[in-house]
Amino acid sequence: MPAPANLRERIAATLQRAWQRRGPLSTMLVPAAWAFGAAARARGAVYERGWRERGKLSVPVVVVGNVLVGGAGKTPTVLAIVATLRRNGYRPGIISRGYGRAGDEVALVDADAGAERVGDEPLLLRRRAGVPVAVGADRVAVGQALLRMHPELDAIVSDDGLQHLALERDVEVLVFDERGGANGRLLPAGPLRERVPAALGAAQLVVYNADAPTTALPGYCARRALAGVVPLGAWWTGAAPEAGSLEALRGRKVVAVAGIARPQRFFAMLRAHALDIVELPLGDHADFSALPWPTDAGDVVVTEKDAVKLPPSRPLSARVWVARLDFVPGAAFDAALLALLPPPTSIDAHGNTPP
Repeated sequence: MPAPANLRERIAATLQRAWQRRGPLSTMLVPAAWAFGAAARARGAVYERGWRERGKLSVPVVVVGNVLVGGAGKTPTVLAIVATLRRNGYRPGIISRGYGRAGDEVALVDADAGAERVGDEPLLLRRRAGVPVAVGADRVAVGQALLRMHPELDAIVSDDGLQHLALERDVEVLVFDERGGANGRLLPAGPLRERVPAALGAAQLVVYNADAPTTALPGYCARRALAGVVPLGAWWTGAAPEAGSLEALRGRKVVAVAGIARPQRFFAMLRAHALDIVELPLGDHADFSALPWPTDAGDVVVTEKDAVKLPPSRPLSARVWVARLDFVPGAAFDAALLALLPPPTSIDAHGNTPP
């Protein structure tokens, strides 16, 4: 039987604190980290030595992933990459594992799909990016299925696929936040899914979700800002925040809810706009089966990742606002990414790709 949500959250918080340094708890877990590292090396060797072939899609693949677990900024990086590709003539689609959803089968993500069926992050990507999205445990099968359903696509962005070695990729984008390499240890003694590379490969780029680089790797620092808030019902229709929307909440008591891996970053952004907030952090991917805020709450601000689990038809007992994040890696990153990709395919007036 899985542990209760509040127990999982306490365990996760304890590990996050331990991973900031090489203290007693981290050191006690080092043998388990050795086993994790050995398993990862063995899995990598299977593909490096050709014992198992990687699956190759018919279009270029950009893989976005974290070396560290938990909230480095992968989802906004995917959105930024898709926007860059579209501005430059590509027709991209997105594939994802769909963490937290029920089942592993391949599924196309509709804009009005339930998060429990497709996952909260894929649903957010579908609504924000406006491109086809598919989910499934096998990224090769998911990519192939998405291309069959949408043959017009000429690029695939794989969300959180860095360690999914079965999928061949043309570009890897590694995302780091202010933690950098943290305590330098692999799971569970540290937050590393794999070692921070000593140098970048020819087809690797780094995005820092931080004010300055936090590892020795060269990379691009993204500009992050809250664009504003929009009422939940309007957010579901695709409305963007109006100018001054955050300032309109000043002077009110606001409950800030965040079911994400690093909720303090979200709270700090709200406080930077002089909002008087009551923090309500939840576990990552919280399902919102029960409303977490007090029944007498007046104004509630949630992240977009949480908004996808709050359909506008649901009684909410409060004025719920959705905070929108703008995340821009910058023109230099865009140029570096495009230089690693073939040009977009052309289509004729009827939407067909020339032979």
